[in-house]
Amino acid sequence: MSYEITGKTRLLALIGSPVGHSGSPQMYNYSFRKLGIDCVYVAFDVGRDDVPRAIEAMRLFHMRGGNVTMPDKTAAAACMDELSPAAKLIGAVNTIVNDDGHLTGHITDGEGFVLNLAANGVDVKDKRVTVAGAGGAATAIQVQCALSGARHITILKRKNATYHTALEHAERIRRAVPSCGVSVEDLESEEAVRSAVDASDLFVNATSVGMKPNDGASVIRDRSVFRPGLVVADAVYNPVRTRLLAEAEEAGCRTVDGRGMLLWQGAAAFRLFTGQEMPVREVKERFFS
Repeated sequence: MSYEITGKTRLLALIGSPVGHSGSPQMYNYSFRKLGIDCVYVAFDVGRDDVPRAIEAMRLFHMRGGNVTMPDKTAAAACMDELSPAAKLIGAVNTIVNDDGHLTGHITDGEGFVLNLAANGVDVKDKRVTVAGAGGAATAIQVQCALSGARHITILKRKNATYHTALEHAERIRRAVPSCGVSVEDLESEEAVRSAVDASDLFVNATSVGMKPNDGASVIRDRSVFRPGLVVADAVYNPVRTRLLAEAEEAGCRTVDGRGMLLWQGAAAFRLFTGQEMPVREVKERFFS
């Protein structure tokens, strides 16, 4: 169908850095055209320090809202007028809805991740899960895995100036979901990583390691931790087959790439933006096959 930008077209945008690789503009703009919704979606490269100015621009330009990716998710949460219950628990947002200047921050990453696992025949209920990362997406995944019935979650985080945030997130998850055990270990300790992965059914990379343009990197330095029976999932979706997944497959692991997480978290955000359902089947066939 034909599509023209008019004086009434509403703007939405992705903010984060880097964003040039993102498939979100194509996914959303296709869905807007398919459903006849007068919106357009773009991407802006915005570093963490510039997030407050970007959020003010969202108000100034009367944007309908947008999405937030690494490394901006926690900074964006601090700029919201209101947070959804999940975003408040996590302390980060990946979706912003602007209702006449009132900005509400939501987090759909965890929902998208678990739905993507389910679509690939993986259920987190009663499983032991290790998640590398403690940023917005990582914490959303950890929270949703706990809510979905995971038995234990190990958070791997480098012992740097923000290590305390992982400890704080772990305590929040324990309080919210007492049935799920949570521990935090040093990502830079090969012994700690091996111990965590050996005890796990599922290993998840929820850092940006392995994302283009640094697609030769892997969050796992010692590939001997991989074994048949272990499920390895990557939140990175560009490239689709990251070094992490390639090495895990070579060791006999079952792997799940990050494309489905993008699709399903995007569908949840689309519903928040428009009140309508994204044409998921068509979007998947067009952009994720």
